[in-house]
This record gives sequence, C-alpha cells and structure tokens, in this order.
Amino acid sequence: MDIIKILGTEMNIEIWQVEAAVKLLDEGATVPFIARYRKEVTGSLDDIQLRDLSERLAYLRNLAKRKEEVAASIESQEKMTDEIRIAIDRAMTLVEVEDIYRPYRPKRRTRASVARERGLEPLANILLAQSADIDPLLSAADFINTEKEVPDTSSAIAGAMDIIAEMVSDNADIRKKLRVYLAKNSEVSSKAVKSEDSVYSMYYDYSGGSANLPGHRILAMNRGEKEGFLKVNLGANDEWPLSVITNSLVSGDSPSKKYLIAAGHDAYSRLIFPSLENETRNSLTERAQESAMTVFSKNLHQLLMQPPLRGRVVLGLDPAYRTGCKVAVVDETGKVLDTAVIYPTPPQNKIDEAKRVLSRFVENHSVDVVAIGNGTASRETEIFAADFIAECDRDISYMVVSEAGASVYSASKLAAEEFPEFDVSLRSAVSIARRMQDPLAELCKIDPKAVGVGQYQHDMPKKRLDQSLLGVVEDCVNNVGVDLNTASHSLLSYISGINSSIAKNIVSFREENGRFNSRSQLLKVPKLGKKAYEQCAGFLRIAEGKNVLDNTAVHPESYEAAKFVLTECGYTLDDVKAGAIGDIKSRVSKIGAKNLAERAKIGMPTLEDILAELAKPGRDPRDSLPPPLLRTDVLSISDLKPEMILTGTVRNVIDFGAFVDIGVHQDGLVHISQLADKFVKHPLDVVAVGDIVRVKVLGVEEKKNRISLTMKELN
Repeated sequence: MDIIKILGTEMNIEIWQVEAAVKLLDEGATVPFIARYRKEVTGSLDDIQLRDLSERLAYLRNLAKRKEEVAASIESQEKMTDEIRIAIDRAMTLVEVEDIYRPYRPKRRTRASVARERGLEPLANILLAQSADIDPLLSAADFINTEKEVPDTSSAIAGAMDIIAEMVSDNADIRKKLRVYLAKNSEVSSKAVKSEDSVYSMYYDYSGGSANLPGHRILAMNRGEKEGFLKVNLGANDEWPLSVITNSLVSGDSPSKKYLIAAGHDAYSRLIFPSLENETRNSLTERAQESAMTVFSKNLHQLLMQPPLRGRVVLGLDPAYRTGCKVAVVDETGKVLDTAVIYPTPPQNKIDEAKRVLSRFVENHSVDVVAIGNGTASRETEIFAADFIAECDRDISYMVVSEAGASVYSASKLAAEEFPEFDVSLRSAVSIARRMQDPLAELCKIDPKAVGVGQYQHDMPKKRLDQSLLGVVEDCVNNVGVDLNTASHSLLSYISGINSSIAKNIVSFREENGRFNSRSQLLKVPKLGKKAYEQCAGFLRIAEGKNVLDNTAVHPESYEAAKFVLTECGYTLDDVKAGAIGDIKSRVSKIGAKNLAERAKIGMPTLEDILAELAKPGRDPRDSLPPPLLRTDVLSISDLKPEMILTGTVRNVIDFGAFVDIGVHQDGLVHISQLADKFVKHPLDVVAVGDIVRVKVLGVEEKKNRISLTMKELN
C-alpha cells in the first residue's frame, strides 16, 4: 500500500507536502517546530494538519505491518491464493484485514471444529454442492458413527450445518456488508434495570437510530449500563441480512436448500449478529469518544489561551468552612508575598477579623484584584469578598476562578518542590491566584483531565486522551512561547525538543549561573544538544537580553536573514528594541517582498513571520483576546428572574450546549437550541471557553440549582 498517496488523498494535500512532513517527523522534528519553522518545506501545513497526519501515518503503518503478518500466517498454512492476496492489499482498515484472516486464524474449540473432528466436513460439502439428485438424509446416513458421537442422520446433518454456519460467519464479504448495514440501520435501546431515580432516568425507556445518535447519549448509556442502572441493546430488522446470507449460500432449488437456509439463519443469529453487535457498539463508542475528545481538546485550548492579567497584584482565596479560607498574595510575576488563613464563613463567622487581615494585605501589597476559588464555601466567600471590596478605599475587583485541579496540583510532587514551606491548602490558594494571572503557565502544571472542561473524560481511553490533550498543551505553550528566565520546569517541558529531564537541567543551570542573556547559552545546558536546540530555541524568549531577536519567535537560524531585511529597509536591531519600525511592511512592499525574500535566502512564509515579530518583539498572541470579566458585586440565584439580561463567561462547552458563569456561583446552561437564531450543528460553532457573552434568563429551578439561559437575539 502506498501510504504517502493515501495520506495525500485523505487529507487533500499534495504528495510532496506529505513526503516532506513524514520525513521531518521520522527525523524527530516536533509538530510545533515543523508548523512554525518549516513552512516552506511542508507548504505551510499547520499544527492540526500535522497532528492528524502523524496519527494517520501511525495507523497506516500499523495496518501495513498487520497485513504482512496476516499474509505470512496464511502463507505458512499453504492456503494463500491470488484472490486472498488482492483482498489483503485492498483492505483499508484493520477490521477488514481481520475479517480476511478470520477463517485462517487458530480457533478455540467450536461446534464446527467438533463437527469436523467427527468427520462431517464432507457432508457439509455435499450440502453446499446443492445437487438436485442427492438426498441429504441418505448422504447423512453414511456418516453415522456412534464412536464419534454421530448416532443418527439428524446429528450428522446438524454437525454439517454447524460447519456451514461457521463458514458463513467467516466470510469477509458478508461480514463487511452486514457491518455497513448495522451501522446505518440499527437502533440502540436502553431499559431500566433499577426502579430508583437516577441521572439516567431519561434512558430508562429510550431508543435511537445508531447512525445519528449523539455521542453524549452513547456515553451516558454506556456509563448507565456499567453502573448497573441500564440494559443496553442493539437491534435491527433482520430481513435484509438474512437475504444477503441466503443469496450467498443458495444457488437454486435443491433438497439441500432448507438446510442451507437454516444454517445461514443460525450463522446470523448465533455467530454474526452478536459479534457485529459488539463491533457496532464499540464503533459507536469510539466515535462518541473521539467527538468528546475533540470537544475537550478545543475547550482546553481556549482555556489555556485565556489572556493573562498582566501587571496586577492578586489575592487568591481558597474557600472552606471548618478549616478556614486560605489566602495567598502574589506579585505581578507570581511571586508569593504573603499568606494567611481566615474564617469568614460558618461555623466560625469571624468576618471582622478576616476583613482586618485582608485590609492589611491590600495596604501592604497594593492588591489590585481578588481571585476566588469556586469550590466548597465559594458562595459565602464571594459574598464576604464583595462586601469587603465595597468597604475598601482601593479600586479592587474580583473574579471567581475555577479551582478544578488546584487540589491535584497542591498535593503533587511538583507543588511540594515549588513550595516546600507551605502546606497543601496554601498551595491551592497560590495556584488560584496564579491561574488568574497567567492561565497557561499555571494550568500546564496540572493533569489536563483535571481542569474541568471536558465531558465523560473518565470514560475515554486514557492513553488516547492523554495523547490528545498533551498535543493541545504543547501547541498552546509553543504558540505563546515562554520566558527562559522565569519559566518553571513544568512549563519548559512542553516546549518543542525539551523533555522533563532537560527542563530541570535548564532551571538548575539558571539557578547556578544566573539568568540567560542569549539563546546560544542553552547549548551549555547538560543533555541539550544541537538537535534539541534547533527544536526549542525559537520558542524560548529572553527579555532584556543581549539580542532583541532572542525575545521574538524568530529562530536563530534566521537571525542573519532578519538582520538583512532590517538593513535593506533602513533599520537596525536598536530600532526593533525601541519599537521604531512601524512602517517596515510598507518599505518591504516598495522593495518587493518576493525579491527581498529571495535575496535573504528565505521563503515568503518565513519573511512574513519575521516581519510580524520585528514589529512586536515579545508579543503574546493572547493579548489580542478580550480580557477576563471582573466583578465588584455579587448576585444570588434567588435574585434571578426570567427575562433578566446578564453578562457572563463561558466555562464549559459540551455537545448539547454551553455552561455560562453569570456570577451566581451556579453556572447556567444555554442549550444548543438557545445558542443562536439559526440552526447550530455543534455549540463549538458558536461559543468557546472564555468567551464573554450576553445571556437572558429563561428559567430558574432554585431547589435543583438549575438555571436555563438563552443567547438568542443578544449576541
């Protein structure tokens, strides 16, 4: 099989692009590096295309390997034919290959194998011959053998039919046709196993066509079945499948016909359908999982790329009741300035004392904003904070921050290394404050599955989910770039070409030798060789370094080209540092971009990237996004009334809608049908995590903490 050609056709890209990308991947280049610094080589394939290509390449190579193994096994049995070889060559999925191999795979003991041991295969062949002159019962009499447990003709016929049924079940063409039929025409149904009320109650008597069944319903039914609340089945009209089998077996009217039809029906009901039912349900589950992982990945990307809150001193509050609310103040760089524990919530209710502590922190550290975790006691803490802010002389605002994963981080080895002097709870307060300042830098320390923007993530295949989410974090970190002199080793480990060991070596080198003044110093870091340097250098920034280009995404391999471009346009590196090259693009236009790129010995994509970086050294792509929504007052769910219009932040997007934080502790749901005035295929087509949206209250169920919202006619 020509893997390169297949990839080109499937991804709708040129063969030379596929060849170039595969070569780079095989040489060990990372996806972020190829996407950013090898645009001319690959025709500007982006990170999403490259990850899709990489995954599909791995599958096709695995498929090719399996084909070789299957062919070798059939060859060793001396049963290979031209027809089988062609079928193997044409197979495009592992399932098709396994279907072809099924008749030749070593089998466990079956009814058919027992019948063969009893010498009944010749009788099966007589039935299959369908001779008009041969009576099957008379033929069966010749196979009666009490020693082999064939006492009569009916036993002989039954054994022969078992052999025929297995032969039908092993027919790759039949299985393929019926698999396609079930995928399009089957129905998934679920029934209650328990009478008690549960979150699965809507599935206690439910059915839906498998071809169009939403992924979240498939996963919900699977979980309900696993937890013992549901019995789930796949059903389909068996008329067409039975006709396919009958037509493949029966060639005319003969005494054998009724036995062949019966064997075909047995093959379908006993062997084929149970097998394909499992396959179809597995396929539906895989489809649902892939969809859920796609949504999870997009949500995670949006969450990580939320704009940082720069230049603010943040006071983080990790709410609790009995053990008190943990407080941490961090400066503009995330350095911890002060910590405390206050008790403004029940049962202590030491509100005045808590306000005095916060007043001291605000005065001593010039606090600008308060970050409140959204966990236990968050509502009471938010009310307390809003009252404190109203009484405070300083202009302060607050924001409720998702603390999903904060406890995971605070109890981790990484947190213990970072804050050995703090207990677990105080580390959580620091994490809450920092994730408001720079979501990417803080959240990359936490397992992506714990950040609270997925659906059914515990039902996903762990390895596949980890791989998918790791790719998202890598793309985000490399897209933004990191400060080489301040980044933690956990953040550095996501940079192209840098693993955890090298990241720790970079931090150790920095601690022993002081700040980095140039990217080239990276080559002195233990285990960071030329290949790793090539992969990572462009994604690492050095603010106030010797060379202003070290604070841009311009790769060191293109420094000479960048200097050439500057000289040709009448500028210097000092002009770049001073931000005084605002009209460089117009000067390039006058010179001729293509001509300039050729003389600089670079391609047009690289020239465009260099110009963008020279114009804004140290730029952060997140700065162009809307800032986070900060609040100064607080609402209660009891304050909400239908028709109220509010502004909120999208916290999570799932298949059936989006959850929006409107400042009442409980996120409201905008159902997919209420997202826009037009048909919405998927919520991600309209909203994303972090979006600031206007919503109208449709309804409130205070006892159930449910808020229904709409975005129609508002955005």
